[in-house]
Amino acid sequence: MFLGIYKKYKIHYINNLSLAIPVVISQLGHTLVHTADSIIVGQFAGTSALAAVSLVNSIFMVIMMIGIGISYGLTPLIAQENGKHNYTECGKLLVNSLFLNLFFGFALYGLMYFGSVFAINHLNQQPEVVLQSKPYLKLLSISIIPLMFFLTFKQFAEGLGFTKQAMTITIMGNILNILVGITLVKGLFGVNAFGISGVGYSTLIDRCLMALVMCFYVLKSTHFKKYLTHFYALKFDKLRLRRIFKQGAPTALQYTFEVSAFSGAAIIIGTIGTVEQAAHQVALNLASTTYMMASGIAAAATIKTGYNLGAKNFKNLRLSAISSYHIALVFMGFTALLFVAFNNYLPMLYSQDARVIQIAASLLLFAAIFQLFDGAQVVGLGVLRGMGDVNIPTLITFLAYWVFGLPVGYYLGIVLEMGVYGVWIGLTLALLFTAIFLFYRFNAISKRLVLK
Repeated sequence: MFLGIYKKYKIHYINNLSLAIPVVISQLGHTLVHTADSIIVGQFAGTSALAAVSLVNSIFMVIMMIGIGISYGLTPLIAQENGKHNYTECGKLLVNSLFLNLFFGFALYGLMYFGSVFAINHLNQQPEVVLQSKPYLKLLSISIIPLMFFLTFKQFAEGLGFTKQAMTITIMGNILNILVGITLVKGLFGVNAFGISGVGYSTLIDRCLMALVMCFYVLKSTHFKKYLTHFYALKFDKLRLRRIFKQGAPTALQYTFEVSAFSGAAIIIGTIGTVEQAAHQVALNLASTTYMMASGIAAAATIKTGYNLGAKNFKNLRLSAISSYHIALVFMGFTALLFVAFNNYLPMLYSQDARVIQIAASLLLFAAIFQLFDGAQVVGLGVLRGMGDVNIPTLITFLAYWVFGLPVGYYLGIVLEMGVYGVWIGLTLALLFTAIFLFYRFNAISKRLVLK
């Protein structure tokens, strides 16, 4: 049976993987910035500082995923226009995406800087955690502006199938972030120790440099010359802005509903205790790493689906999308096995606190359970995005996480006093709910297209 499936989808596995692997690494880079921050702070600054990073990253991940979602509005549109060989439209879409992303970059900065500083004072968190979180939060909030600039050119290049360059830039940026972060937090080479602020400075420097390099690559590479004939006019166009926003806004909401549910879980867990919050950050950071890798597979699925939709090749659209599901399920199954096998050892990368390690090790078993659901639902969102179907999937994610998952987690964790484990049970059920309904929708729509 498996051999027959492999033969049927072989060419799509090869094509999708060649496109997806660089995107996976690039997507992973966004999370690895915060993973590196957590490891550096946990090892060199202690449990309270790690809990502070957990609090700030929980808030910032929501802001970042809104930004990523908005920027994703460009990718399927570029893929569709490229499938139609409408090259000049691609350049016009890019310049309007740049206007839109920079507007949201400054807007999200304001929301993060002013709203979040106010919010953390009223979330019933531990006083020492709140005190240490504020300097890091202020620095991290500024970094959303260069991140949105970087994402504009990244999504344009990836929409055209050029995925390796963003991967390379992201890898180099992460190496720089780690080196500068350790130097500033620990105070090496004669530099004064900045503590938790050190990882904030390193992240900001990293994202500014990545934005400049990605912009230079797109504007100077011969690969994009035919697409950019109308870019340099920098013409603001309401219709194209609306088109990008109509695609990006629901995507931003989809990401926001999921990530904010996990962030909401962090805030609920923060009312239980500092150790539990730090352990949640450790387990969530590891689960977020695999999620962002799966979202790279989903991003490649969006590109392929959009191209096939533009070319009206509906049979290939369905086969390519299903092969992306297969790839994600195999990958997430492998990571689930890793979480089970090394659940007692992986938390040691983040903390030396025995209590944090013990709780995080138990949470990794929950993470192992929901790996397959998480992989299936993120690919489902990516495929449907490529097909231009964004509104119903947005409603599905809202119902799954905020009407069902988080309330169930709160009831189990706080009311029934199951603690952090009850909260994670609710999140696991939300991912299962989302995966099932998104696949059902994709299956129905794609079969209808094939029968046209």
